[in-house]
Amino acid sequence: MGGFMVRPMSCRARAIATLAALSMLSGWCVAAAEDANAPDYEAIVASPDRSDGDRQTDQRRQPVKMLAFTGVRPGMKVLDMEANAGYSTELLARSVGPTGVVYAQDPAEIIERLVKDKFDIRAQKPAMKNVVHVIRDFNDPIPPDVSGLDLITFFFAYHDVTYMPVDRAEMNRKMFAALKPGGFLVIADHSARPGDGTSVGKTFHRIEESVLRQEIEAAGFKLVAEADFLRHPEDPRDVIVFRPVVPVDEFVLKYQKPL
Repeated sequence: MGGFMVRPMSCRARAIATLAALSMLSGWCVAAAEDANAPDYEAIVASPDRSDGDRQTDQRRQPVKMLAFTGVRPGMKVLDMEANAGYSTELLARSVGPTGVVYAQDPAEIIERLVKDKFDIRAQKPAMKNVVHVIRDFNDPIPPDVSGLDLITFFFAYHDVTYMPVDRAEMNRKMFAALKPGGFLVIADHSARPGDGTSVGKTFHRIEESVLRQEIEAAGFKLVAEADFLRHPEDPRDVIVFRPVVPVDEFVLKYQKPL
């Protein structure tokens, strides 16, 4: 009678299979624990004490998706690069909760030219109690006593440093050094056309995605995810982002400092 023989699994094979199963289970448990620790981002964005102006900004920034993409959790240490008036800073502060801290970085030049007292007014809100406003230049954005950051965010402002007297390579190295191994950098910006590079940073307030990727990855960051929830391929990318005819095409990238 034809057929085939099923050989009993050797002890070694059984051990390997068991270890593989345990490894998968361990990974699943870690992921489940992380999900269980995630705040309710929808509830954070819907908080009744958020301003009407922030709610208008929500319509184009999709903060629920952005917060979820960053993976920000209670208790985290976060740096928000070029916090400006603090829209994202406040959302991050609500997400890390009272056991976390958010360092909101701005150079003095930006505060004087753009922010003035906007951040200080926001800082009076109870949700901002765990925020430290860091007034430092882009070349050296992190206080010397701050290290082991879980997350750095750089939202829609990297293009700004392309037309300022900033050593971007040094800035990126400083961010890399301030993150703990396994920590994340989430960066989003307005997309420029292929070939535009950094030449339209001041005119259109855009940057070519491939150029930004090259600069960030040169510091040692590894790309681990990208999101398309702010993508708008209908954008011709040839006008300033403040007066768009159609929604602005924007890229969102998640980098990690290797373990």
